[in-house]
Amino acid sequence: MTQTSTVVAQMRQLIQILAQHNHAYYVMDQPTILDSEYDQLFHQLKALEEQYPEYIQPDSPINKVGGKPLAKFTSVTHVVPMLSLGNVFNQEELFAFARRAEERLPNQTIQYDVELKFDGLAISLWYEQGVLVRGVTRGDGETGEDITQNVKTIRNLPKVLSTDQGEVPTLLEVRGEVLMPKAGFEKLNAENEAKGEKTFANPRNAAAGSLRQLDPNIAASRPLAFYAYGIAQCEPNHGQSTMSESLEWLQQFGFAVGERHFVCDSIQEVQAVYEQINAERPQLSVEIDGMVIKVNSLKQQQQLGFLSREPRWATAYKFPAVAALTTVENIDWQVGRTGTLTPVARLNPVAVGGVTVSNVTLHNIGEIHRLDVRIGDTVSVYRSGDVGVTIHSNVSSRTQLDFQMAV
Repeated sequence: MTQTSTVVAQMRQLIQILAQHNHAYYVMDQPTILDSEYDQLFHQLKALEEQYPEYIQPDSPINKVGGKPLAKFTSVTHVVPMLSLGNVFNQEELFAFARRAEERLPNQTIQYDVELKFDGLAISLWYEQGVLVRGVTRGDGETGEDITQNVKTIRNLPKVLSTDQGEVPTLLEVRGEVLMPKAGFEKLNAENEAKGEKTFANPRNAAAGSLRQLDPNIAASRPLAFYAYGIAQCEPNHGQSTMSESLEWLQQFGFAVGERHFVCDSIQEVQAVYEQINAERPQLSVEIDGMVIKVNSLKQQQQLGFLSREPRWATAYKFPAVAALTTVENIDWQVGRTGTLTPVARLNPVAVGGVTVSNVTLHNIGEIHRLDVRIGDTVSVYRSGDVGVTIHSNVSSRTQLDFQMAV
């Protein structure tokens, strides 16, 4: 090994070790080494860079800054559209999803890749010659916003790809989600509250708001993390044959994936995993709102193909609604842009699945009369998937109504 390759290898090793400890400290709020040990590693890298400035790596944390604020975000068209997923909400719908796949793949054995469904912000990452060159939000699936400066501040996200297990692709597009793990979120809110600054209602809002800051130094100050869930493009081809293998392949480059991941041989096993994770959900380090079920074979995924806006080979299995009781403090009217009057129930603010709810639409006067909702009534506020704000059902007691809402 030449002196150049030895020096670069030492730098790369130190950068990766420092990135792991930065993520553990700032994002997970779980330091893995003493500050003095971190400082020693930091100064080792700094000494190498001072001695060999010509070999400084682009993702070095030495003298790292977020960058200059942008005037605005630019739009980027996705080469491969970022499609949405269909949803299932119960075992019957899950089994129907499996039957549709089986009907299109007669006499074939189907395995299922089961992953956590992160409650975060989906993004696309482009690497050229192993270097991160672009990060783009999902947007409407066809066009997103260029947030490259902000994603470069995410501590657990590799900015330069390296591996001792094979070649680095000339082009790699990785899809995944940016979110704020629970521990980092709680620490951020506690610090903001102590300073008298704004706190966030939930980790998803905090992550989305951080990524859409024009000043990347704000994003750099937030405990953000990236978790990969797929590969959109890879040149040359990565050579993996299943979804689970492709995620393992990404991990060799330093990409984080969900802390729980399963390969199931039957849809009944998928249901059992779903029930297990739903029970373990409070112990997870991140917020999730369900599981993502994918046909594991990449060849079978190609055979199944797509509907207009979603793949036939994957679906999101949402967890049941989260509910909380509160009272109606007032009912008033809002005037829409077209002059339409809409009644709105003003509620005693209540936390529902990480979101503070204080207003729920009552749609129209007919609904008020039909449900007989009045000031002072007790209502049950539901948060469930992406369903609009609607009255879910009536119950026997006049003073208790059910609302279903997505927030």
